[in-house]
Amino acid sequence: MMISCEKAANICNRHQYREATVWEKIQLKFHLTMCKTCAKHSAKNEKLTSLCNQAKLTVLSDEEKRKMKETFSNAK
Repeated sequence: MMISCEKAANICNRHQYREATVWEKIQLKFHLTMCKTCAKHSAKNEKLTSLCNQAKLTVLSDEEKRKMKETFSNAK
């Protein structure tokens, strides 16, 4: 049942984006109780995700990116 730290980090990242399965979450919880390094990583990952959510970050649409590229190209 013990997973590697590499796999735990992968599951941790997927868990933050609600992509981890129930079984993976169980494996991760077990691993985090045994590995303090991964537990610290998980805590930092959760804090970063929380801060990003609070910042209400947005991305440009494909159309906005295209217009920006055109603007930069025309400015040269």
